[in-house]
Amino acid sequence: MLARRLAQVPPTIFSEMSALAVRTGAINLGQGFPDADGPPSVIASAVAALEHGANQYAPGLGVPALRQAIARHQQRHYGIELDPDREVVVTTGCTEGIAAALLGLVDPGDEVVVLEPYYDSYLAMIEMCGGVRRPVTLRAPDFRLDVDALRAAVSPKTRLILLNTPHNPTGTVLTRDELQAVADLAVERDLVVVTDEVYEHLVFDDHVHVPLATLPGMWERTLTLSSAGKSYSFTGWKVGWATGPHALVSAVLAAKQWLTFTSGSPLQPAVAHALDHEPDFPRELARSLQSRRDLLVAGLATAGLTAWASEGTYFASTDISHLGWDDGMSFCLALPEVAGVVAIPHQPFYDDEDAGRHLVRWAFCKEPEVIAAGVERLAAADLSR
Repeated sequence: MLARRLAQVPPTIFSEMSALAVRTGAINLGQGFPDADGPPSVIASAVAALEHGANQYAPGLGVPALRQAIARHQQRHYGIELDPDREVVVTTGCTEGIAAALLGLVDPGDEVVVLEPYYDSYLAMIEMCGGVRRPVTLRAPDFRLDVDALRAAVSPKTRLILLNTPHNPTGTVLTRDELQAVADLAVERDLVVVTDEVYEHLVFDDHVHVPLATLPGMWERTLTLSSAGKSYSFTGWKVGWATGPHALVSAVLAAKQWLTFTSGSPLQPAVAHALDHEPDFPRELARSLQSRRDLLVAGLATAGLTAWASEGTYFASTDISHLGWDDGMSFCLALPEVAGVVAIPHQPFYDDEDAGRHLVRWAFCKEPEVIAAGVERLAAADLSR
């Protein structure tokens, strides 16, 4: 009974592995959601909005207070000037932003260049649009952008490049030089670039997130997507946004109006409060996540799993090939029984299965005691096959 547009799209691996964690009682070091909520003042703002009438449809673009706060956020952090009435649209998380952007910009047969491993909703939405996926692989162990491979992936049928930085699941933060290579190609081939920047504030050590829209010649051809979910630890609120030139934002709205029409009315004023009045929270969260990354990486090493220390996001990855497993999927499906822990295999995020076959993603957005308990279980288990 399934429509052909979904026939090649498997169920999301995140639901499958989180259900496995619940069913087995395993510690979930797989799906990227925090154990602790964001700032209490933001929750209080949502409660106040609920109690004072913000419970009916919000404008399709989003409530003015949030669109204005998003514009101030972009100006404050990146020097990007936005018209909140024409160049900002609020979405139901970044996932809807991705869906609406692709539905609004991609016709059947259009090619979409995407970095792999990719967030699995990219695959689903490109299929639903009738688009053709052209992956460019970030290869272990350094997961850097291969500029020659990027250029080779672009053809006369290419409609847009879908870029994710900081990158899930590898934790790579694309450098200014790497982004400049993307920009040069986009200008040369007259391409639109959609950038998924949900982890924009969650970067570590000396790494810096550079929005592609800030590079010369890129404002007019870049649609930027982000969300409050990761930066403020409210992943379940699903409040995100798309910003950019009016023509690209209008394309998002043209699709969004038939998806959700509008999003979480009482949550939008609360997110506006977060952006305007809790500006230090993401910076403090990044510092905390960096220490939790180090805790996880050290613990994985003790368990015989050498992880690449990520430059950003919630995630670190390991290669499990030396343990004798044929692939990461089999390893992750067995892991709850073997060690009482859940992780996420890289395989569903690749067209090139060999590139990701033995890679596994671990989440360090959990509380330190949860991470410690998880790595203790891994260290005590026999992980070899």
